[in-house]
Amino acid sequence: MARRLAPLLFLLLLFPGLSEAELTDSRRDLIRSLFPSATTIEEKLSDVPVYPVYQLQELLGYAYESTDLSRLQGFAGKPIRMMIGLDTQGRFTGVEVLHHHEPVFLHGLGEEPLFEFVDQYEGRSLREQIVVQSSYAGKQGKTSDGDVVYFDGVSKATVSVLIINDTVLSSALKVARQKLEAFAQTTPTRARPDFFEPLGWQALIDRGFIGHARISADDVEQQLGRPLSDYPVNMEPTNGAAFSELFFAYMNSPMVGRNLLGNEGYELFMSRLGSNDKVLLVASHGVHPHVGGDFTPGSSPDRIGLTQNNLSVEMRDLNWLDQNLALQTEGLPQFDAVNLFRVGGNAGFNPGAEASLKLHVELARNHLVSDSASFKLPVQFSGDLFETVEITETPESSRQPVWMGLWQERWWQIALLVTSLIVLTVFFARQKTLSRHPELVRRFRWGFLLFTVFFIGFYAQGQLSVVNIYTLLLALWDGFTLDVFLLDPVLFILWTYTFVTLFVWGRGLFCGWLCPFGALQEMAAWLGQKLRFRQIRVPERWHQRLILIKYPILLGLVGTAFFSLTLAEQLAEVEPFKTSITLVFWRYWPFVAYAVGLLMIGMFIHKFYCRYLCPLGAGLAVLGRFRLFSWLDRIDRCGSPCQHCKNECGINAIRKDGQIDYDECIQCLECVVILRDETQCVDSIVRGKQQLRQQKQIQILATDASA
Repeated sequence: MARRLAPLLFLLLLFPGLSEAELTDSRRDLIRSLFPSATTIEEKLSDVPVYPVYQLQELLGYAYESTDLSRLQGFAGKPIRMMIGLDTQGRFTGVEVLHHHEPVFLHGLGEEPLFEFVDQYEGRSLREQIVVQSSYAGKQGKTSDGDVVYFDGVSKATVSVLIINDTVLSSALKVARQKLEAFAQTTPTRARPDFFEPLGWQALIDRGFIGHARISADDVEQQLGRPLSDYPVNMEPTNGAAFSELFFAYMNSPMVGRNLLGNEGYELFMSRLGSNDKVLLVASHGVHPHVGGDFTPGSSPDRIGLTQNNLSVEMRDLNWLDQNLALQTEGLPQFDAVNLFRVGGNAGFNPGAEASLKLHVELARNHLVSDSASFKLPVQFSGDLFETVEITETPESSRQPVWMGLWQERWWQIALLVTSLIVLTVFFARQKTLSRHPELVRRFRWGFLLFTVFFIGFYAQGQLSVVNIYTLLLALWDGFTLDVFLLDPVLFILWTYTFVTLFVWGRGLFCGWLCPFGALQEMAAWLGQKLRFRQIRVPERWHQRLILIKYPILLGLVGTAFFSLTLAEQLAEVEPFKTSITLVFWRYWPFVAYAVGLLMIGMFIHKFYCRYLCPLGAGLAVLGRFRLFSWLDRIDRCGSPCQHCKNECGINAIRKDGQIDYDECIQCLECVVILRDETQCVDSIVRGKQQLRQQKQIQILATDASA
């Protein structure tokens, strides 16, 4: 569909004013592509910004522009504009991308993967829980019980497609709740904060504070249409036990949470929750518990789903039950599986209203054929637990921000990155002591450069870019929000660390240690030396002129961004980062030739790109001038007469007078090692000779005196 609408989309992009106008002919054609049987498309409504679509007198659904209902910013700091069709049953008739600034699609992977991703919404329903896979390795398609749909994500563009998914779902829910009767919200409730009395497990069940459902073997066999003994895996309960027995409870309620976790446990539990978080306990025993043995903690369950008000409610395991937080009430039975699920997502969750848990059973007859059954379990807790909320929260105010889910999913990457930054900080803070061990410094440096290239760069996609600089400036200009910068935890942590360390060590800590492409250039330079390529040293007079080139490049990019962000993103291809690090050289050949060419030049001229062309380095150098310390020691003989450090500095950041040019220095610490090495530092050699001469004179005087 996206290819057929290319001319229309081109017009909308060429004349952006059309997208802000009312129902133009081009907009009618676009909406008709979402509703092919439409005969009438009405003007945008005043109460909800949607276009009603009819076939004769029958309402087919509504079309709307996503930015009229959701202003969630994309990865580039600007919302992704889409035209979305929603029929009267809450099904998507299609999604068309009108305009976006996502760099990875515009100037990297191309827009085809983006169009293929949004095409997956056609025919999907708000009654389903849509889960975006971060790679193609996970599950795909629709589960057999119909509650969860797995979408193929886009490799290298995980953040962008998650933003699109959140935008599509949150905006569609706003339309459904206000325009579709089947999705109208019930009166919102919350747990009564002062309602508590000590109760044991059975008393909590008897009074309706904990829900209970039992599924027998007969129930399962009736739905499957065959006895459990027909299946290779033994699933027959023994001694009249249940096939699956489930218990569920709303843990935010003091009556439930305090009784199940104890006073201290409940206080700890509540302290971990966000202000709008809602948590459902699900526990089970039997031959088929609610999660299988292959369930991944912290993820969404496959066997069980939650629905309310015709919407599939997101469930995500918190993985909090441990030694510090455990069930401990009197009469607690033994369970095969216990989980605390954060519930809600875009659909939200009303704890005092009716809901349903659906347990899915799938049994394999052989490696090709499986039978399945689903059981709908009513969820309705005692009304004594809840009170009515006077003001209805909007879905956006009650759901978890997109960035929080991204941080949770990438927790181990965050932990490893933070640990590495702590190690690097300690190393730099103790550089004067550690530099007395030259081999240790060199091994640590090369080890860290390899970590930067392969983990920070290729794996975690932590390559900072000048694009991030003017994204920040545009955000400050248009109205700053931190959420857009939190969407990529690795980039956020690196930017925060780089910004802080600029005022301590200058630009060199990032440029020399944390820039993946900078590390690639170091490796290219090393390879060039090993291959005995002639190393070209740029004459001083030319070097001093060439290092200034990167500053007008930076000014040009930033200035262009305020005029045209799209043009600025295209000009930012002066950075080879996207080609080399983000796309790992898998791109149209001119971009690859440019990136590889820079690395090849670096085999002859040390870090050519960093020194003369990098706009990001220019921006960091400007801020680095406000550093508080000059860590690299200089002594009297540095520069006069000693030029050893200058001659050894590959990036030529040491002046003839021996002083360090911190605007160019990459903090490789090679000069510090030389200064501490008594066999290399001229000052140490001279002082050593002077001491030796003095010792000889003393010996001569002592000999004369004894004679």
